[in-house]
Amino acid sequence: MIAYILKRLLIGAATLLLASAVVFAVMEVLPGDPAQVMLGMSATPEATANLREQMGLDQPLMWRYISWVGGLLVGDFGRSYTYSAPVSSLIAERLVVSLPLALMSLVLSTVIAIPVGIFSAARRGRLPDSIAMGTAQLGVAIPNFWFALLLIYVFAVGLQLVPSGGFPGWGGGIWNGLKSLILPSVALALPQAAILARVTRSALLDVLGEDYIRTARAKGLPRGRVLRRHALRNAMIPVLTILGLQFAFLLAGTIIIENVFYLPGLGRLVFQSITQRDLIVVEGVVMLLVASVIIVNVLVDLAYALVDPRLREAA
Repeated sequence: MIAYILKRLLIGAATLLLASAVVFAVMEVLPGDPAQVMLGMSATPEATANLREQMGLDQPLMWRYISWVGGLLVGDFGRSYTYSAPVSSLIAERLVVSLPLALMSLVLSTVIAIPVGIFSAARRGRLPDSIAMGTAQLGVAIPNFWFALLLIYVFAVGLQLVPSGGFPGWGGGIWNGLKSLILPSVALALPQAAILARVTRSALLDVLGEDYIRTARAKGLPRGRVLRRHALRNAMIPVLTILGLQFAFLLAGTIIIENVFYLPGLGRLVFQSITQRDLIVVEGVVMLLVASVIIVNVLVDLAYALVDPRLREAA
């Protein structure tokens, strides 16, 4: 098992290194001079050259990449010239909004999707199954930003139950902070819950056709107990895969939702940095998202071994 864990960690580290090279290369091939964009077209060549020197853009490409990766290893993401602050501090300030939002969305989508998937699989081919899966299909088709605007119109403007946007900060109380994240988390969670419910149903239906399920039913066990204790655990591997992918998507998918709700999170930071051509901030945030995807996938691989004893034996 230890060798299995070490192998997954080494693969994750190699993937992260390859991703850093891709992110750096993509940022380098973007058209336009960042220094020229930041200073404006009326800037003198001397001012542009001075800013390029301060940003390190006059250094060789390979040296800049090595310096950037070396800084990432010690937690130094560089310095933003737009905000005149370290990128790590900017990310930390915005992460206290984006991370709770992603976690709330993940918990909400899981709490909704798995019971709906179980309910639908237990009633395969009946009217409740058709209604549940039809609703899930509608949830997959609706764009989350349109759904967010609908939520604002109904619950913030019409009923005035929650704020329509903005974030008061955690210093004003945990409830006030959570209240401002309710609508964004719902807007993010429901489309993902629709996908997860369909995957849960399909995985359960595959398992319910196995011989050991028929044997358990032949012994006289109630259908609900067979579904919960025998079928659900064996159907969890594809569900865990989707959960791991969804967390990464929710953390990265806040770019649109945070701009709709005017939340000061990572998504809004990336959007502002792109418009201001502050590429060092974009690189730092993208690498953080890439690292989160890799870490979550490693944790999901380890969860496979906990759920399925056969994988532990193979490891």
